[in-house]
Amino acid sequence: DVCSSDLSDTTAKPKAHWKPGGELKEFLIVSVYLFICFSAMLYLKSTILKAEGVVFAPFGFAAGKALICAKFILIGKLLHMEGPETKPPLIWPVLRRSFVFLALLIVLNIAEEVIVGLIHHKPAIVTLSEMGGGTLDQALATSMVFLLILIPFFSFRAVGDVLGVDNVSRLFFGPVGNRNPG
Repeated sequence: DVCSSDLSDTTAKPKAHWKPGGELKEFLIVSVYLFICFSAMLYLKSTILKAEGVVFAPFGFAAGKALICAKFILIGKLLHMEGPETKPPLIWPVLRRSFVFLALLIVLNIAEEVIVGLIHHKPAIVTLSEMGGGTLDQALATSMVFLLILIPFFSFRAVGDVLGVDNVSRLFFGPVGNRNPG
């Protein structure tokens, strides 16, 4: 039983096996998670703007940005940016991964926006000045919220590294019975 496992022993790491379609499945899961988070953020923004008389409904933007960021996260994983396996409490690798991937996402999103701007004959400086809502405060606030999105994402993955992804998935998505032994 997964719940009776000794969580203090983080040395046993289930081996990851390549599965056909595994990358696609992971891409879809990450994309859906990010789409839900981005949609919630944009819904909040749209309700605030609506109260001020501004119509704003960018849910297509949320879907596109979720797909792009999921792609960037998987590229970072392929480049082994998650860092080495360590034995400290899980919070430290979770925070390290969250900050590293936040930096990666910021850099790659900036590069993407600049390239799109250049394709549309916009100078890079104009594109950069329009990013993140156009102000430094909005860009910082967006980055902070995105960090708060990455922390649970990497927490779930870290627990999966220790207990096994299938076991964690069963705990979260399986039947409720039999989780508490005796």
